[in-house]
Amino acid sequence: MSERTIDAVVFDIGGVLLDWSPTYLYAELIPDEEQRTHFLTNVATPAWNHQQDEGRPWEEAVAELTSLHPEHAEWIEAYDTGWLKMVKGVFEDTAAVLTELQALGVPTYALTNFSGEKWEVAKEAFPILTRFDGEVVSGVEQTVKPDEKIYRILIERFALDPARTFYTDDMAYNVDGARAVGLDAEVFTGAADLRTQLRERGLPLQ
Repeated sequence: MSERTIDAVVFDIGGVLLDWSPTYLYAELIPDEEQRTHFLTNVATPAWNHQQDEGRPWEEAVAELTSLHPEHAEWIEAYDTGWLKMVKGVFEDTAAVLTELQALGVPTYALTNFSGEKWEVAKEAFPILTRFDGEVVSGVEQTVKPDEKIYRILIERFALDPARTFYTDDMAYNVDGARAVGLDAEVFTGAADLRTQLRERGLPLQ
């Protein structure tokens, strides 16, 4: 086995542990694919959702967008009230890695771009999210990945040695941001590759 080079593991959430996509909700609400794509590309855009990840209250966000697009009021409101339907579930293979790390006594943390309001909803629906040793949520901190500040919050709050802390994220630019502050980070491409990456760093995973 390789010499152990990491003391803690940090997980991104969406796309790594939770299977989240607005399409899961809007495929029900807007069956026409062209109409649905237009709504999610031009009305309830990723950039608009990102504002909530930065800490904007959902009530305010929905009210403003509805004032701009009153013809889509019902669909806009559903982004908030039906948010949980955007989560298909937990990626069980990633959850198994997390569970195994915790059984080995390896400290685990969550670092996520996530609305603070929806994070609480998600934790209630998916108890595995409550099992981390600590969490840094962008909507709570009001700073988002890949801004250096959010990685610094993680490192300082939990007294982590960046060089001995492994981070996995499905977005390459977030991995680049993590590496810029000294974290040992890799792009998440699946639980099998994650297991390999952790074994290469000396963790005795199955």
